[in-house]
Amino acid sequence: MENHTEKAPHLRPEVTIAILHEAMKGYLPELVGMEITALTVGKVNGRLQVHKALMAPNGFLHAATIIALADTCCGMGTIAHLPDGASLFTTVELKCNFLGTVREGSIACEAELVQSGRHIQVWDATVKAEDTGQRLCLFRCTQMILWPK
Repeated sequence: MENHTEKAPHLRPEVTIAILHEAMKGYLPELVGMEITALTVGKVNGRLQVHKALMAPNGFLHAATIIALADTCCGMGTIAHLPDGASLFTTVELKCNFLGTVREGSIACEAELVQSGRHIQVWDATVKAEDTGQRLCLFRCTQMILWPK
């Protein structure tokens, strides 16, 4: 019988929160004010202060804002956990269940690596209202690992 045991996730030692913030400069995460607040093996936390530009015309936080925070945390996590020799990654699938919304304050995301392989990573994330802990979204995405040709 072939052994299909999986290696534990490997956090790349050269990837730090400062490196991830540098990677976000000039792109959507920086534009809207996202920040990574924690990085450990298999986990990434981030946050975002809610402001008017992130709202939908109905006065509630835009769904795309919540997805952007979750996807960014998962993406930064993928960067931090790329297998040795991999060059990049891309999101190939995502799913989001919305459970609530906010009009003010800040939102926080905790992303967790649930499957790590040579060709894909699967991440789960939960986005919550930072002040109340109310869950706003359950998110899952699949990241395809890209290799140099």
